This record gives sequence, structure tokens and C-alpha cells, in this order.
Amino acid sequence: MIPLTKAQYATARFLTVAEVASLLRVSSMTVYRLINAGELPAVRIGKSYRLREDDVDKYLTDRYTEAG
Repeated sequence: MIPLTKAQYATARFLTVAEVASLLRVSSMTVYRLINAGELPAVRIGKSYRLREDDVDKYLTDRYTEAG
């Protein structure tokens, strides 16, 4: 993963675990498992995690497959 500049962090949109779970239509525990497995990068703020929207989009794009 390429490190971000301060400007990129300033403009990045961060999502909560609950927002990502809702977006992916999975449980919050599944999102925590993806974070702990290193599949979804996250930033820990206090006791909670925040995920960059771009990282969630990349995760989905990398796993996209065409049916049929």
C-alpha cells in the first residue's frame, strides 16, 4: 500500500465499521475480521476503527467477478 500525503488524508472520506458493514451488506463482525486479516486497511482512533472510502472501493473492485 502506498503511503498517503497529508493532503490526501485531509480530503479522504472515512467510514465507520457500521457504515462499511451496511455498504457491503455484511455484519460488523465480518468487517472486523477483514481488518484483522489485513484485507481491509483501517485506522484505529481510540477504541474504534475508521476505513477510507477509497480503500473499501478498492477492496470491492479487486474482488469483482463477472457472472456467466
